[in-house]
Amino acid sequence: MLLGHPVLFKSLCYIDGRWVHSNSAASIPVTNPADQKVLAHVPMLDKAQIVASVDAADRAFQSWRWMPQQRRSALLLRWHELIMRHQSDLAGILSLEQGKPLAESKGEIAYAASFVEWFANEAKRLTGRTIPTHIDGAQLGTLMEPVGVAALITPWNFPVAMITRKAAAAIAVGCTVVVKPAHETPFSAIALAQLAEEAGFPPGVFNVVIGEPQVTMETLVSDTRVRAVSFTGSTRVGGLVAKTAAQAGIKKLALELGGNAPFIVTEDAELEQSVRVAVGAKFQTSGQDCCAANRILVARPLYERFVERYTEAVKALRVGTAFEANVDVGPLMHQAAFDATVARVEDARAQGARITTGGKPHTLGGWFYEPTVVADAEPGMRIYDEENFAPISAITPFDTLDEAVTLANDTEYGLAAYVCATRIDIIFQLVRRLEFAMVSVNGVKFTGAPIPFGGMKASGLGREGGAEGFEPFVETKYFCLGNLGLPLTNAA
Repeated sequence: MLLGHPVLFKSLCYIDGRWVHSNSAASIPVTNPADQKVLAHVPMLDKAQIVASVDAADRAFQSWRWMPQQRRSALLLRWHELIMRHQSDLAGILSLEQGKPLAESKGEIAYAASFVEWFANEAKRLTGRTIPTHIDGAQLGTLMEPVGVAALITPWNFPVAMITRKAAAAIAVGCTVVVKPAHETPFSAIALAQLAEEAGFPPGVFNVVIGEPQVTMETLVSDTRVRAVSFTGSTRVGGLVAKTAAQAGIKKLALELGGNAPFIVTEDAELEQSVRVAVGAKFQTSGQDCCAANRILVARPLYERFVERYTEAVKALRVGTAFEANVDVGPLMHQAAFDATVARVEDARAQGARITTGGKPHTLGGWFYEPTVVADAEPGMRIYDEENFAPISAITPFDTLDEAVTLANDTEYGLAAYVCATRIDIIFQLVRRLEFAMVSVNGVKFTGAPIPFGGMKASGLGREGGAEGFEPFVETKYFCLGNLGLPLTNAA
């Protein structure tokens, strides 16, 4: 792939404003999931180099925190402008290492840039408050202070947006960051570092490190100078991050973890709209999305018609490589994901589910799998019980709204849920009763820079995006100014 700005593609890490190799010359191959060909090798930094990235971030924090907000915001807005200027190049890099269709990658770049712009502007309005005093002669109030160095650990399914959603909030309020991207998709993070450098970020404000995953995580999270940790990934690894953080002392922690989203289609729902929204909610990012609609629950009077129309719509999805025209579904990310997908579909088949389309590896070979519909799915089937990062969907009928709510909530996860309905009383009942932090009604798109993204239960702690997105990176400092010469009240 030819880039308009070739320096965006590098096989180096970025620490303290310098591009670095591994001290040990260790490296790891990064492959294109569409054909398993090696794109390039990236350095695997040793523990000392990971510590050096925290050293750099800690040094930079001592001055960055005091930079006037207007100047910090101006640098972020410059970063935003560069990201959008190089949208096509960034999307190409993303598609090469992640496999998602190019149109989706371009959308992710714009989505990622929106967080930078939003937090740059919103940070100007992040203020403390004056508190009416209850103490004679005193003035009370609060300040918002940056916590310090933030470690940002990000996944492979949204390798650009998950960085900017965290980093823009942290940097805007005066924190410095060390980013550890997924080793499957490091080049997107490296490209963001290149543009941060071009935008004029001081050395040490934005660092990118790649190393052995567990060692890198433990080194960053256990460092006492790292005062905030923001992680997006599986619930299992999120638990390890939380445990490591707790062992290192008390620090700010944000976890955006797994999901097993229900998609409820009520009897009053509009059928064609429900089918269209369900396809989008399941198959975006080739199904490799923590918000993907994994369990489609349909009112029995609509059930067979929904299965028929949904199956037709899924059959029409085009599978292909990222750079082909009009591709809807790309490859799975790696062999483990492919093997798990095969196993889940075969488990459902063995337990009597109907495979109405798909159900086998795609003729393209490699890690491509056919978009699949599994009707009559039930609890106890892996495709129903487990989070499915794959283009496979399970459909289940229900008879009453209470049953739909019970089925939907019967999971350890609580990230996203979807509802298709027309009656406002039913919609509000479901919004309140569903044990999920985000509920989308009659639409696929519900995320974005202004909204608080996050989960309940095993889906995480804290929120990203919106005004709440600052919370992991700030502390509220209270002050009491006494003896100000203010008139004192008479004692009772």
